[in-house]
Amino acid sequence: MSSATIIFLLSICIVILVCIIAYQQFIFHNGTKSKIHEISSKLKELLDNGSNEKVTVFTDNKALIELATQINRMLEDRQKVKVEYHRAEIAYKKMLSNISHDIKTPMTVILGYLEIMRLNGTQNNEMMQKVESTARRVMELITQFFTLAKLEAGDTNIPLERININEVCRENLLSFYEILSQKDFQVEVDIPDQVLYANANKDALQRILFNLISNAIRYGGDGKYLGIFLRADQKDIYIDIIDKGHGIKKEFAASVFDRLFTMEDSRNSDMQGNGLGLTIAKNLAVQLGGDITLNSQPYKKTVFTIILKRMAY
Repeated sequence: MSSATIIFLLSICIVILVCIIAYQQFIFHNGTKSKIHEISSKLKELLDNGSNEKVTVFTDNKALIELATQINRMLEDRQKVKVEYHRAEIAYKKMLSNISHDIKTPMTVILGYLEIMRLNGTQNNEMMQKVESTARRVMELITQFFTLAKLEAGDTNIPLERININEVCRENLLSFYEILSQKDFQVEVDIPDQVLYANANKDALQRILFNLISNAIRYGGDGKYLGIFLRADQKDIYIDIIDKGHGIKKEFAASVFDRLFTMEDSRNSDMQGNGLGLTIAKNLAVQLGGDITLNSQPYKKTVFTIILKRMAY
């Protein structure tokens, strides 16, 4: 076979190979374009209909598979946002309903007493005291509601500094000494001699402790016990507020920090609460870089634990 023939045959082979490669690229390009168009159409359909379906693509192209995977991740995140938005919308509707109830009730009492006083034409000191007490409850509710609104909107400046947690715990416990004595509570305190410091805000921490101790006295008062325990590990500081009252049932445990959540028995006059104290405490703790947890065993031990970031000495 001559050299010219060999060169001719090789040239034909090269041309055939080039044609095959060009054809494969053409098919690949059109196939990829078709799949991308298919993904785009499906995505548009899902977004327009608000469907919870996922994008599916049948291909061996790793790039297209990865693209579909990331799109599905975005769709999952979108669905989570929708669920959270719906949940928040329900919570706010319930909150507004509870606000209406909690403000309307004491205002009705105030108006009733004022009407009686007007009809009698005389001043009644007992009625005046009840009117004043009820009005103060309304003002407390309104104040706490707007405090929570400011916290959640990020409009409250909470500067952090090195705080002596031992001292803050003692101060708050002393502020409840009189009421604990009057109610004949057994008080158990364990605050170590070693000073523990946290990166926190004193006013915010005092508000948290006040709310949690008040909550323990109000709702756990039937146990006639209050415990305050301060402990720490290398990273965190823990403040346990403990009562031995009727506690919180499991079905309510996940809701106690919700806005205006109150259990049924909190609506009676002896256990009147507005359902904002724990929500504010939780929100403040989070803004301090910590948290509040709950562990309740009815009539045995109910523990609210404040968690703060520990600082070096």
